[in-house]
This record gives sequence, C-alpha cells and structure tokens, in this order.
Amino acid sequence: MANVDIDISGARSKHLDEFINDKFDYVITVCDAANESCPYFPGAPTRIHWSFKDPSLAEGTDTERLRAFSQVRDEIAVQLRSWVQSFE
Repeated sequence: MANVDIDISGARSKHLDEFINDKFDYVITVCDAANESCPYFPGAPTRIHWSFKDPSLAEGTDTERLRAFSQVRDEIAVQLRSWVQSFE
C-alpha cells in the first residue's frame, strides 16, 4: 500500500465480533470465500459481492506474489471508485 501512498502501519485485522453492534448500510465482500461465509448482519444491509482473485493464494516468487496483491488492490480501487460515482 505504501507504493500508492497509503499508510496502513496502524491497521490490523479485526474479527467481525468487533462490529456486532454497529449498523451498516452495505456489506461488500471481495472474494468468493468471504461471500460464502459472510455472516448475518442485523439491520438488513445491502449485500454486494465483487469477485476478485484471492491474492493470498498466489504462488511464485516474492515479486510475483506482490504483483498479485497489487493487481487485486488496483482492481478493487477501480471497482470502488465506480461504485461511489454511481451515487453522485
């Protein structure tokens, strides 16, 4: 993420239990495994699924694996921008 000027040094993975009392308008899954295992969210948010290849399954050298993560990151960014623009 640093190579696109996004600092995630303070970020951490979070378990869904941390959000159990939060209300969501949308729940977006970005890989098929997440879509299949996505739990129920109270308040009936709109569920959206965008199917991207799971970069954690990429094989090869460190450079090739990094390229897989970067590609999916960029694809998600394009999809997200398009989705947000649909509200404008």
